[in-house]
Amino acid sequence: MNVSGPAPYFLLPGTARAALTRWQRVFGGELRIATYADFSRDDGPADAVAHGGLVGGLRLFAADAGPDDESFAASGLLFSLLGAAEPDVLRRWFGDLATDGTVVDPLQQRPWGDWDGVVRDAFGVTWLIGFEASAAATGPALAGS
Repeated sequence: MNVSGPAPYFLLPGTARAALTRWQRVFGGELRIATYADFSRDDGPADAVAHGGLVGGLRLFAADAGPDDESFAASGLLFSLLGAAEPDVLRRWFGDLATDGTVVDPLQQRPWGDWDGVVRDAFGVTWLIGFEASAAATGPALAGS
């Protein structure tokens, strides 16, 4: 087992398959889904997600909340992707998540030189995405420069 740090596990209100599929389109990686039927669970629809994961450069897990589970909701919590990839990839992730989500704070250069922004995706997950100015300087040319 290769553990590099905590990986979020979201209990979602019947949207785990859609969330995991969307996150795979954004972040890439291998999608693994097991249904309630696969786990012989009878406390929900047979096709509900009992356990799902996205494994790759990013590691995320999700399941459809069972009848006794509370679905994911958060305030004051950001899932940080600061420096998690090259600046052009991080910009793409931000834009992709914003497509069906909400830009909370645009991805922009800050007074200290680094870049960051906050986007809340369609599933209520708030992502902090950014990179250091030195990474931008060594990457592809910035739009408008």
